[in-house]
Amino acid sequence: MPVKQKKEINKTLTARSLFNIDSDMAVQLLPGESEYVPEIDPAYRFDKATTEAILAGFVHGRRVLIQGYHGTGKSSHIEQVAARLNWPCIRINLDGHIGRIDLIGRDAIVLREGKQVTEFREGLLPFAMQHGVALVFDEYDAGRPDVMFIIQRVLESDGKFTLLDQNRVIQPHPNFRLFATANTVGLGDTSGLYHGTQAINQGQMDRWNIVAALNYLPKEEEKEIVCAKNPGLPAKEKPLIAQMVQMANLTREGFMKGDISVVMSPRTIITWAENYLIFKDLETAFRLSFLNRCDDLEKPVIAEYYQRVFGKDLPESATSL
Repeated sequence: MPVKQKKEINKTLTARSLFNIDSDMAVQLLPGESEYVPEIDPAYRFDKATTEAILAGFVHGRRVLIQGYHGTGKSSHIEQVAARLNWPCIRINLDGHIGRIDLIGRDAIVLREGKQVTEFREGLLPFAMQHGVALVFDEYDAGRPDVMFIIQRVLESDGKFTLLDQNRVIQPHPNFRLFATANTVGLGDTSGLYHGTQAINQGQMDRWNIVAALNYLPKEEEKEIVCAKNPGLPAKEKPLIAQMVQMANLTREGFMKGDISVVMSPRTIITWAENYLIFKDLETAFRLSFLNRCDDLEKPVIAEYYQRVFGKDLPESATSL
């Protein structure tokens, strides 16, 4: 849940001190409080190139699109930057249920002095534009065409937005920012790994000022994050975390090659470690955290990865069938 935060007014810091990255980019914290400021995750690790791209969006008003495989932390990266800048941030997942009226707004019947009247209720887009909120469009390459053309209007250079139903032009707040995350770069999915994604109008893609790519973290950093998220793990069990990360990397390699259709994200490893603390059995925790949601046809491949890392055959392995 979002939490209210207090920050020193107009305090200027460097990206190095705030995000622990090798960069002297100057950043300024927003004053005030907002329920839309994300909660800070103290264990989060920032990728230098991606963080600088996102900071350019916040500091210089650039429109930033983050592309990468799922589970790399694209959306959470933007949120964690916003959290440390004390910047209100709202995520919108562009699934098939998000339509034009969700973004723009709709007429609603309300009671005024005991009488029913029709009143226009603004959607998330006009709200964010007028209140200086950073808006993040998740799964940008899966948006419906009617939604994408609405977003294109906001991506224009002046950023103004016309509410046709209200005959009103919205002038963006100085702190309004636009971000998006996508699995592809707008050219469609030729690998078959991301069903439901589609090619994006290249005229619209051209309106994004910065396109950054985010990959998985280095093994050591990922290990540190999982350990930080599981402080109750005994010290003698810490080597298991390195093996869990190694197992996750095998699934990612298999996913990129098209051998399997699922992948272990950092969140999956954290959940696996948490379940291990509960069940005291590595295989049971692995099954409950990841294996049970895999396709039966792919389980022998995943069992082979498990055998490589832990030296133990699962019932699903090809040698056990």
